[in-house]
Amino acid sequence: MSTEKITQAKAEIAKTSAYKIITEFFDEGSFLEINTYAKSGDDYAEAVAGYGSVNGLPCYAFCQNIDVAKGAMSKAQAAKLKKVYELALKNGAPVVGIYDSLGGKLKEGNELLTAYGTVLNSASTLSGVVPQISVVLSDCLGTSAITASSADFVIKAKDANLSVSTGSGEGCNCSVAIIAEDKEDALSKAKDLLLYMPSNNLSTAPCAEENLPMQDAPCVVCAVMDEGSDIKLYDHIGETAKVGFARLQGEVVGVVQTKGGKLQKPDGKKITKLVKFCDAFSIPVITFLNSEGFDCLGAATSVTNAYAESTTTKITVITGKAVGTAYIAMAGTGAQTDLTLALPNTVVSPLSEMAAAFMMAPEKMEVPVAEQEAVAMKFAEETLSAFKAAEDGVIENIVTEAELRTTLCQAVTMLMSKRVTTLPKKHSTIG
Repeated sequence: MSTEKITQAKAEIAKTSAYKIITEFFDEGSFLEINTYAKSGDDYAEAVAGYGSVNGLPCYAFCQNIDVAKGAMSKAQAAKLKKVYELALKNGAPVVGIYDSLGGKLKEGNELLTAYGTVLNSASTLSGVVPQISVVLSDCLGTSAITASSADFVIKAKDANLSVSTGSGEGCNCSVAIIAEDKEDALSKAKDLLLYMPSNNLSTAPCAEENLPMQDAPCVVCAVMDEGSDIKLYDHIGETAKVGFARLQGEVVGVVQTKGGKLQKPDGKKITKLVKFCDAFSIPVITFLNSEGFDCLGAATSVTNAYAESTTTKITVITGKAVGTAYIAMAGTGAQTDLTLALPNTVVSPLSEMAAAFMMAPEKMEVPVAEQEAVAMKFAEETLSAFKAAEDGVIENIVTEAELRTTLCQAVTMLMSKRVTTLPKKHSTIG
């Protein structure tokens, strides 16, 4: 290819929307394209791919090119994406996939099946080795939706459609971590999320300058974490728990906060997802526990297994009630937490206050029905308190809200060098 033809080809590619999106995603002047001139039939391959820096951090990325064959998956595009995954694996850097396509190149027939299989296999190989983020800008259907959802976190523009069904209608948001307002917001949120990701499973997440917690904070979590450092994940799913990332003295931690009542199935799923990611990349998990258990057996099983299997630093703070399965799954020896703390005036019990009073002190409950709740609460204060749990060795310490940030900072610092050897096996079969 002559210099003139190379210049002409580069200019042609640079005019496409995918090239503009990916160059704007990377830090200015840092993007280097790979397999630039790869052809798919008479056109260039339906994706732009390469590497560079995002917020000063190394990153690989690809962007499907809606201007070329509608971004359709093909064997040429699959080869290009596979090259990105291979380089990311060799060099230990995150991968961001930007999906903007109307499906697959059906005229390639069975070769299309191989193309999709190649991409899925490459993404699976990287899972747990380097972080993966998918950004869905438009329709992402069928096998493309499976590929996108195979990433650690999916960020979707509000009007985009992510669905395994190729028919019309809205897709499912249950696998989406963040719903953005539009395409620009989706790409911006991906850049922000990368600031909380380690480059690979042998490195640590990037630190930031410490911020003091919010003054007059509305909740315990806000009073502990660096102000303005939180990134909420799966916030549109479930009502009984919140999960995400935040910073504690500038260090990245995963945060699980239960909000009382019984944990629902969607909340169990997002808790499991976060804990497993944090475990794969050695990010500490801090759980703020206030729950009366689970209303779904599947959620109880998956959350219990996620905590028990993970060997990353785990600290649980009981902020309200830790009843029965909630305590077993997310605190103490069952969850293999390194430290279980409780605020004063909290409840730790195998049963709800009323049930525990009837089972453990039936004679005290021989009062009129109207008085039973008050009697049960008094019984809980005396028998199910944090102080009783500390006496029984169920928790390690009781701290006030004023002491909590300092206690957690010291604990995370001391546990940074934690090493745990587990039994050799391929993987767990529970979940």
